[in-house]
Amino acid sequence: MTQQQKRAVVLLSGGLDSSTTLAMAMRDGYTCTALSFRYGQRHTVELERAAQIARHFKTDHRVIDINIGSFGGSALTDEAIEVPTDGTKDGVIPPTYVPGRNTVFIAVGLSLAEAIDAERIYLGINAVDYSGYPDCRPEYLAAFQTLADLATKAGLEGHGAKLTAPLVSMTKTDIVNAALELGVPIELTWSCYQGGEEPCGVCDSCRIRDKALIEAGHPELATRYAQETLVHSLETEVL
Repeated sequence: MTQQQKRAVVLLSGGLDSSTTLAMAMRDGYTCTALSFRYGQRHTVELERAAQIARHFKTDHRVIDINIGSFGGSALTDEAIEVPTDGTKDGVIPPTYVPGRNTVFIAVGLSLAEAIDAERIYLGINAVDYSGYPDCRPEYLAAFQTLADLATKAGLEGHGAKLTAPLVSMTKTDIVNAALELGVPIELTWSCYQGGEEPCGVCDSCRIRDKALIEAGHPELATRYAQETLVHSLETEVL
């Protein structure tokens, strides 16, 4: 397979991490198919952003409807469960965890990868600045790779798709810097757990993202809430 023929599936949520991962896959020389899911999430705006990111990078984009959110059990899919806005506690899996989400998504990605003869599945999973989700850990990815190799024709023949998580050990600030270097339009990405017209700035995902953007020297890309908080903090220091 020549460099031009290398194919990869990239799971693209429309957030900062997955968008940076798409840019990395393209940098690595892969012709990419971006794969997004409409799974019953309250923040469906992320799908609009995923489409914009895919257009920006001029890559194929597919959206799959698979409503695991109808099962409930997560603040991201059940309006009766509030999205926490006061941070998360160490060792406690937050209510924003969606039962089995990554397992379902990667399984669908594996099916697509085998169908189009893609040699890699790129994932924006991160095990450093994350919310304690069990399906964002390296040991989870290693176990799924074993399953993938056993469960597919391509895997049995020795050329199954390899799960690739380039961000898994990076801090969020490192990811922001990589995104900037790779030309990711960060302003188009959506990481907020809420489904409003603007990011809320107070959910766990917004907090982690804003902190990294400010640390990377780009507060102008943070949420309005974070910018106002930063200005207030600076004014207080002056006083």
